[in-house]
Amino acid sequence: MGPCGGHPPQGFVLPDMSAVNPVLNISCYHFVPLPDAAALRDLLHERAVAWDLKGTILLAEEGINMFLAGAAEKVRGFVDALRSDARFADLAPKESWSDSVPFRKMRVKVKREIIRMDHPTIRPAAGRAPAVSPATLHRWLAQGHDDTGRPVVTLDTRNAFEVDEGTFDQAIDWRIDKFTEFPPALRAHKAELAGKTVVSFCTGGIRCEKAAILMREEGLEHVYQLEGGILKYFEETDGAHYHGGCFVFDERRRLGSDLATEPLQQNTPEL
Repeated sequence: MGPCGGHPPQGFVLPDMSAVNPVLNISCYHFVPLPDAAALRDLLHERAVAWDLKGTILLAEEGINMFLAGAAEKVRGFVDALRSDARFADLAPKESWSDSVPFRKMRVKVKREIIRMDHPTIRPAAGRAPAVSPATLHRWLAQGHDDTGRPVVTLDTRNAFEVDEGTFDQAIDWRIDKFTEFPPALRAHKAELAGKTVVSFCTGGIRCEKAAILMREEGLEHVYQLEGGILKYFEETDGAHYHGGCFVFDERRRLGSDLATEPLQQNTPEL
C-alpha cells in the first residue's frame, strides 16, 4: 500500500453474494523476482488441478498474475499454500462470486512478462509507484481535488474495448488497443498531465502499476496507481464516480459495481 490511506465511505457494506453464488473468483498479482518460474509452473498446475480449480496463472521472471475460480475453501486454501513461500506472503486477492465457474480449464503459463509492456526498464519488484486507496480516490473525486488542492485526473490504462464497458467519470482514455501502446501514447500526451495529480487505474492493478512507474520515470511528479484497480474500488466503495461495468477476461465478461455479472454493452473481442 502507498502513503495515501483511507476508509470506505461510511455505512458502505458490499452485499454478501456467497449464499446465492457459491463459486469464489479471485484475481491477484505480485511483482517479485521468479527465476524458477518454469519449475513453479508444474508445481502450481498440479496443486490447482488437485484442488479442482480452474483459471489462468501467468508466471514470469518479474512475478505472478492469476485468475482462479472454485469452491471458496479450496481457492483460499490454494492462496494460503502459496503464501507459505515468502515471495508470495503479501498476496492480496480481489474476490467476487458467481453461480458457476467462468473458466473452462486450468492453465499455468510461463511468459516473458506477466503483463506485456515491452519496456524492460520498468521493474515493479525493484520499487512500486505510490498507491492511493479506493476510499481516498473516492474522496478526492467527490471533493474535486487531492488533499493539497491539486486537481485530480484519472487515467484509464486499459484497452479501448474495455473502457467502452465502463470507466471513471471524465477519465482520460487514449484509445489504445494493447498495453504496449501505452508508452508512446504517454509521450504524445504527457504535457496534458503536467501540474495535475494523476491516478492511473485498470481492472485489478497490474497495468496501472507499470503505467504509474513509467509516468514517474518520464518526469511526472504527482502520479499514483489505484490500489487493487477497479475491482478493489468496487469491493471497498459504493462505486460512485464510476459509470458502467468492468470488463473481465473470463466467461462473465462484465461485472457491475456490486461485483455481480452484467450483460455486455458493446461488441467485444472473443476470449
